[in-house]
Amino acid sequence: MLLLYGVAMVIGLVGVVIPTIPGLLLVAGVAAVWAYDQGGGGAWVVFGVMLVVLVIGTIAKYVLPSRSLRDAGAPRSTLLLGLLGAVVGFFVIPVVGLLIGAVIGVYAGELRRLHDGSAARRSTVATAKAIGIGLVLELVAGVVAVAIWFVAALAQLS
Repeated sequence: MLLLYGVAMVIGLVGVVIPTIPGLLLVAGVAAVWAYDQGGGGAWVVFGVMLVVLVIGTIAKYVLPSRSLRDAGAPRSTLLLGLLGAVVGFFVIPVVGLLIGAVIGVYAGELRRLHDGSAARRSTVATAKAIGIGLVLELVAGVVAVAIWFVAALAQLS
C-alpha cells in the first residue's frame, strides 16, 4: 500500500509540470489519506508539515508572476488577460497551450497598455521568467513535501 501512496505522490509531482494533473493538490490528498490510514497522531503531524510546505509552494507560484507584473506597472487587466489566455490556450493546444496562452495573453495586455511592442515583449519576458521561477518553487515544495512523507513512511517501517 505504501508503494501506491508513493506512486500517487510522484504523479502529483508530474502534475506540477503537466497542468492536466492536479499537482500539489493530489500530493496533499494522498498524504491526507495516508495519515488517515495510519491513524496515529504522528502521521497527522507529518501531514500538517507537508501541507504547510505545499501551501507555501502554491502561494509562491501565484505571487511571483503577479508581483513581477505589478513591479513592471502592469494593471490587473494584464494579469486577467494572461489568465484568460491560459484557459483558452489549454483548450486550443492541450497541455502546453496553457503556458503559450498565458504568455500571449500577458503580451496582448502589455501591448494594449504600452503601445510599444518592444516594451511589451520585455515585460512579458520578465513575467514568463517569474512564472518559471514560480513553477520551480512549486515543484521544489512538492519534492520537499514528498521527501518528508518518504522519511516518515520509512521510519514507520523500521
